[in-house]
Amino acid sequence: MAAKQEHKQLEIMYIDVGRLLFDDENPRLSAIGDRNSQDDLVQVLWDEMAVDEVALSIAENGYFEEEPLFVVPKHPLEKDKRKQEFIVVEGNRRLAAVKLLIDAELRRAIKATDLPKIITQHRKDLEQLPVSIYPDRKSLWEYFGFRHVNGPKEWDSFSKAAYIAKVRREWEIPLDEIARKIGDKHSTVTRIYRGFVLLEQAEKKTDFDRDDRIANRFHFSHLYTAAAEKEFQKFLNIDPERSLKDNPVPKSHLPQLQELMVWLFGSKSEAKSPVVEKQNPHLGYLKRVIGNKQALYALRSGISLQRAHEISLGDDRRFQEAMTRAKDSLQEAKATVTTGYKGEKETLRVMEDILNVAKSISDEMHKKAKA
Repeated sequence: MAAKQEHKQLEIMYIDVGRLLFDDENPRLSAIGDRNSQDDLVQVLWDEMAVDEVALSIAENGYFEEEPLFVVPKHPLEKDKRKQEFIVVEGNRRLAAVKLLIDAELRRAIKATDLPKIITQHRKDLEQLPVSIYPDRKSLWEYFGFRHVNGPKEWDSFSKAAYIAKVRREWEIPLDEIARKIGDKHSTVTRIYRGFVLLEQAEKKTDFDRDDRIANRFHFSHLYTAAAEKEFQKFLNIDPERSLKDNPVPKSHLPQLQELMVWLFGSKSEAKSPVVEKQNPHLGYLKRVIGNKQALYALRSGISLQRAHEISLGDDRRFQEAMTRAKDSLQEAKATVTTGYKGEKETLRVMEDILNVAKSISDEMHKKAKA
């Protein structure tokens, strides 16, 4: 019988809250903006990460030792352990909640004035928090990958991509190894990394700026989903392998890259709305349009995505689909005529118009059938 795998026992220490720092490299925080001071980070956490819910729980129940913060030394060579500061790489929301609960001045600065006041003893209990200390960020990448990329506490897709890029580039971990270690069986790691390098190139090599987008939320999934499709890869002149390298789109196709970004996200400065409002069905429409010269020309000239998609179908398919829709609608009308028609003459004239149009179409079809 095989021996059981030996699990590492977490070593918990209590550290003064004043020596615990928010992580300015946290992918979720960096996805919101380049605000890197400690004050900026706690403001972002309060505004964007529902810290109030965590704070209310801690105010009511105290801080659970079973949920230590994961930290790394800010200055690993610091000899005076009493001065050692630690960066919280896992647990920034909890740290923000505690700091706001024990610091009235910080609450006023952040405008977190609706948090409950806690008694002196509770405040004293929160002045030190349980932490598990790791030597560096690299020693935690597998945990983060499982927990936040493919596990129970998933980040948004852009934060996942930024973290995968960090693991691959800084620690030179291949994408296939990242995928294997976090249990990714659906090519998620590859797909979101491809989207990340395309976004990076678009912001560096074209005029696209994600902060210029129309929607408040950055729908990064539109990009990495499109980039996995061969039609979009052909449009950008990339292939599945080359698209995983830095700056994958050749210079000749940078205009198409910028064009795609605006179709996906829009541009406030150019007063252009994105044509992809929803991934389904609009991304599928766009995929068909860019593969059809006539439809692509129509979209570029300002025709709506819906109309450009209809052009891409070709007249024969459009005719078949229109006939099918017409038949379905008439069958529905027939099923409800006894209860839905009240004898209005205007509705009867509509039916007569339909008969005239139908006869005209039938005549043309018979002529072609005999030819």
